[in-house]
Amino acid sequence: MSTPQRPNTERVPTTSAVGYHQLHADASLNYQMNRFSTGTPDMIAEMRQVAPKIRDYADYTREFLGLADRALQQGEALKGAYYLRSAEFYMLPDDPRKPSARREFVRLMRVCFGITNDVHHTVPYERAVLPSYRLTHPAAQGTIVLFGGFDSYIEELFPLQVYLRDAGCDVITFEGPGQGTVLEDGHLPLTPDWDRPVRAVLDHFRLDDVTLVGYSLGGCLALRAAAREPRVRRVVADDIFTDLVDASLRQVPPVARATLVGLLTLGAARLVDDFVERAMQRSLAIAWGVRQGMHVTGTHTPYQYFRAAQRYRTQDISPLVEQDVLLLAAAEDHYVPLHQFHDQIRWLTRARSLTARLFTRQEQAQNHVHVGNVGLSLQVMADWITERQRRDSRTAAHAPRGEDAGAGPGLL
Repeated sequence: MSTPQRPNTERVPTTSAVGYHQLHADASLNYQMNRFSTGTPDMIAEMRQVAPKIRDYADYTREFLGLADRALQQGEALKGAYYLRSAEFYMLPDDPRKPSARREFVRLMRVCFGITNDVHHTVPYERAVLPSYRLTHPAAQGTIVLFGGFDSYIEELFPLQVYLRDAGCDVITFEGPGQGTVLEDGHLPLTPDWDRPVRAVLDHFRLDDVTLVGYSLGGCLALRAAAREPRVRRVVADDIFTDLVDASLRQVPPVARATLVGLLTLGAARLVDDFVERAMQRSLAIAWGVRQGMHVTGTHTPYQYFRAAQRYRTQDISPLVEQDVLLLAAAEDHYVPLHQFHDQIRWLTRARSLTARLFTRQEQAQNHVHVGNVGLSLQVMADWITERQRRDSRTAAHAPRGEDAGAGPGLL
């Protein structure tokens, strides 16, 4: 793994170029290529060149490590960082290359986005700490607390964090249990009780009025946290992710899916393990997904993983959410079924206000968390947050002391 030989003086983009590219026949591999990319023509061309050599995850890792090495030798630090993260994504937890690849990705992203030690914080939490970055705006209108989902690192959020900071907000990002450093170094598995890490962050920064933004599975976690933490006044779920098991089994044929769900309901651990292990032998995607799922959730068998995954849902807590809510979803998300978008709208019966936006192929934002046109989703998000914060400021200025004259719930 090389370090840059000369600095790259180009301005680091806060959003990728518009366009979702067909680079590989496998939908998941193709998505990750688009995800960890600036979307610039040179990067797309380089990935297109190596794509025919990729037949499995070992091929993928080898080719992207090679792309990372070449980019860094040429002083292209951001490209090198994304290529490195792309390679690391498909390394199993026991791959000896994984820790150094992760650390180098983190270091490069901090260099590329000018992130200095003074904006890096550690939030005490149980037997570990939650790493956090706080970027401030000189005339901030409010505070956003932002986090990722099932398999993201906090440093991936730098482009989003910078964009939202420049839009006029203080922005705090953090990794919670099951994510990034908290998982890999602190060994804390994912928790559905996301109000607990959110509460630790709000306490640490002494915040009492925030907009909570969760990406990917973070959309589920954000709603679960908002239901139990009143200092969250506005919540953005991007993507919806109302049910992790439903999403995890989306690519499984209907008969097999029904069989597995039935076995889980019966508590047939041995039969579930045998069923899933046979599926893992037939599918690289299932094999990787289940192993990664066990790593993230701190479980040791497929049955334990799917039982843990059953806790990541929103139907039970949605009626408790009373904040302003923005739901963002993608019309052709290959991870999250579209019905989850409509389910979540239906379940938010007590939200102060509800805005829902479905992004489409015509906008190049039809994929999971809008890879292909992230800038559009960020613009929608920033406009919504600004509008709600201004409304709350006007309400506070005109309300009699002790009175909270809020808007009623509804779909906007």
